[in-house]
Amino acid sequence: MQIQFHGAAGGVTGSRHLLVVGGKRILLDCGLFQGRRKESIKLNHQFGFEPASVDAVVLSHAHIDHSGALPNLVRHGYEGPIHATFATADLLTYMLRDSAHIQESDVRYLNRRLRKKGKPEVEPLYTMEDAEDTLAQVEGHRYYHPIPILPGIEVTFYDAGHILGSAVVQVDITEGNEKRTLVFSGDLGRRNVPILRDPETPPHADVFLIESTYGDRVHLPIEEVDDKLAEIINRVFKRRGKLVIPAFSVGRTQEIVYAIARLMRSGTIPACCVYEDSPLAVNVTDVFARHPETYDREIRKILRDTGDPFGFELIDYVRSVEESKALNLKKGPFIVLSASGMMEAGRILHHAKNSIENPRNCLLFVGYQAAHTLGRRILEGADEVRIFGEEHPVRAEVEKMNEFSAHADRNELLAWVRGFKQPPKRAFVVHGEPDQSRPLAERLRREAGIQTVHVPSIHEEESI
Repeated sequence: MQIQFHGAAGGVTGSRHLLVVGGKRILLDCGLFQGRRKESIKLNHQFGFEPASVDAVVLSHAHIDHSGALPNLVRHGYEGPIHATFATADLLTYMLRDSAHIQESDVRYLNRRLRKKGKPEVEPLYTMEDAEDTLAQVEGHRYYHPIPILPGIEVTFYDAGHILGSAVVQVDITEGNEKRTLVFSGDLGRRNVPILRDPETPPHADVFLIESTYGDRVHLPIEEVDDKLAEIINRVFKRRGKLVIPAFSVGRTQEIVYAIARLMRSGTIPACCVYEDSPLAVNVTDVFARHPETYDREIRKILRDTGDPFGFELIDYVRSVEESKALNLKKGPFIVLSASGMMEAGRILHHAKNSIENPRNCLLFVGYQAAHTLGRRILEGADEVRIFGEEHPVRAEVEKMNEFSAHADRNELLAWVRGFKQPPKRAFVVHGEPDQSRPLAERLRREAGIQTVHVPSIHEEESI
């Protein structure tokens, strides 16, 4: 049995791990790379394996860096099933179509510029038709129910507490008289946060793959979220600025809306205009409403008491392009949330372009910014950034709140590992930059009793 690491190895995005068992090939996740534009384009056109040779795909969750390359996989010959939880399958219906729309619209915008310069045009990575073909191959499953995906191979989903439908993937493999268990953490959420249940650890693993996005960091307590968010909002509103929040449409947006609604209802911040400018987020909100089985006790109680746990009646949802453009002409104070969370695509780029040069405004980062993304460059203090091919000086205030992170920190990751009944013998640390993955690997050896821990490189293959 071998495992090949074709993404999220030595970095955070592009999760793709290929498990080879007795000639059968199971792909764990199939995500897009995000970061340096030219490098990401190259990586997203290469799989490191032949798509048609894959026998089954298993998804941990619907975030684009874990699912967004599926239409390209199908475009290049994959015809098998795509296994996911029911909630993830629902989310993919919107997310893959949205991703295809972004691929096509960004290429149209780029080609207009290329034509003016007399340069050759480019094609999208995949199209809406590819996304529709992909959705036809998705199969939804419930948590805790073993799924026979290939002869001798079963998959069971446990709750990862990261986003709606996110799963820890347990793969049980029987070869002759030998049975082995591999566990893939996917992305693990934080404990004791609103909306979703806490991440779960399967009872047993011989070997496991664990994410390390925040493998060497400790988040501030959840309890400090309201105070810090209120202070930022009130400061920006006092100078009549715009608060622009790049936010992933799944999970992060709903959590921030929930927090803003809490602050408004308590009178901690003034009643204000809040715009959710992401058609995908609007659709995702509908998916949240359809899956109350994923909620924690707090949200279920508020749902019973008020019928509106997320404060959706306080938010203006922007659907049309015309409504989105109108926000760029609107004077502050107001709040706008828009995707993508790393500012690599989508309507957030237009909001950034039209607000980043005004010192009254504020860009508030509430999620992880991968290396070389536009969000990372701004967060690291760039004086100027390029948006749609034009340079813009960064004069707006820049803030961050890791408290909203949907990723477990180093203590929560270790707690998850300690949840196994017996320490697994072997671990692979993935989905993290080296300064986060290597310290976590050392802690797994020293503090969690894991005998063999390895931090793989891209396209590396290991026998297990």
